[in-house]
Amino acid sequence: MDNLHLDQHISRQFNADLEQLRTGLLEMGGMVEAQLADAIQAIETADGALAEKVLKVEDEVDRREIFLDAEATTILARRQPAASDLRLVLMVIKAIRDLERMGDEASKIARMALLLNDEGEAPRGYVELRHLATKVAKLVNAALDAFARFDVYSAVKVVRDDREIDVEYQSAIRELITYMMEDPRAISRVMNIMWALRALERIGDHARNIAEHIIYLVHGMDVRHISLSEVEKNIEAQK
Repeated sequence: MDNLHLDQHISRQFNADLEQLRTGLLEMGGMVEAQLADAIQAIETADGALAEKVLKVEDEVDRREIFLDAEATTILARRQPAASDLRLVLMVIKAIRDLERMGDEASKIARMALLLNDEGEAPRGYVELRHLATKVAKLVNAALDAFARFDVYSAVKVVRDDREIDVEYQSAIRELITYMMEDPRAISRVMNIMWALRALERIGDHARNIAEHIIYLVHGMDVRHISLSEVEKNIEAQK
């Protein structure tokens, strides 16, 4: 395994370029975290103004993705990085795509908030929404923190925790479907909550993707299609 020493290149500018790329990803992540928090608050309170704010932030998140992608491409072309440096650049290119898609999902939640603002609040689903939102927000934060510290063990925990979120999402959806069968008049409004829950589940998936990218960055191991137990075993073997 190559050690991650981003500040130990002969070229000071290369050091600065890599650090700027790393910092840019974390700043973009912070924007997405705030966007998600606002989207959840907007749907819980049917706050149309806050929902509109979330939709405007989406444009800035998109611009950040384009900027960072261009920066990473420039580094690839000019510096021709190798080993862990190359993995870092490739990881950033993949991770900013996941962050941009998280922003898209947060915007979907905001759009559901606007619909509920027009139609009236849903009779059920807010408890499940709040519970899942709390877990997903923590997952996103943990994935970004793992990247900031190149912490592969925290990344593995993110992958594991995302599985719990998937289970809770399925449970919440089953409960809401049962409720809609009992009260068809609530279908339209409860469906808005269900779409918001789906968006949260997808955000959790993208956080997991980032965690998998971190494992690749640190250990050079593609873990997308292997079991979690095998991932942990391989990491321990590389100690």
